[in-house]
Amino acid sequence: MGQPSLLWPDPVEIPAPSEPVLLGILASGNGSNFAAIAQAIQSGDLKAEIAVVITNNPKAYVRQRAEQLGIPCVLLNHREYPQREALDTAMIEVLKQYRVEWVIMAGWMRLVTEVLIAAYPGRILNLHPSLLPSFKGLHAVEQALEYGVKITGCTVHLVTLEMDSGPIVAQAAVPILPGDTAESLYQRIQAQEHRLYPQAIRLCIAPIEGSRLPKPMGNPHN
Repeated sequence: MGQPSLLWPDPVEIPAPSEPVLLGILASGNGSNFAAIAQAIQSGDLKAEIAVVITNNPKAYVRQRAEQLGIPCVLLNHREYPQREALDTAMIEVLKQYRVEWVIMAGWMRLVTEVLIAAYPGRILNLHPSLLPSFKGLHAVEQALEYGVKITGCTVHLVTLEMDSGPIVAQAAVPILPGDTAESLYQRIQAQEHRLYPQAIRLCIAPIEGSRLPKPMGNPHN
């Protein structure tokens, strides 16, 4: 069963920047969304370059994925930093070293602070496995199942200090089927994540009025 992406404008209408935009990927785990973004770049669907991957998890499989693609991957183990601000400061140093223009959180399991947000105002994206503003925070798939909704999905949004609350850039809807488990539902959500995230990045980096700053759709639930 195909699920539509609720992306506006249509991807074919989104202009590409004149030069590839440098992305910094933050990932804590498997890195499947990192791989989807890398594939979109390789196929020519996304005019960008992944300059660096940062992970906080020594066991994250994203490290192997990055190595296979020849992309630098920097480990900043959060356990070695006494405060979140200290970790964010270390991340900024790495991101600036690689001249990153946009920060892409792809399964990043740490809350960011004002330190990082101030360094990249309006240029940090996150992906969440629900149709925000519903089911914020951890276990969003389980929350949707427990609540009994019939449709869930995934959301790409700009990052703000309040968790999962920044302006919405794009969403994709996924129906909840009879007999769905958290695992089966998340597999279908993840398929849409891999499709949606590169498109949302493409929308944000599009040259608009001489600038790469995004014009997000805003929160359609307001």
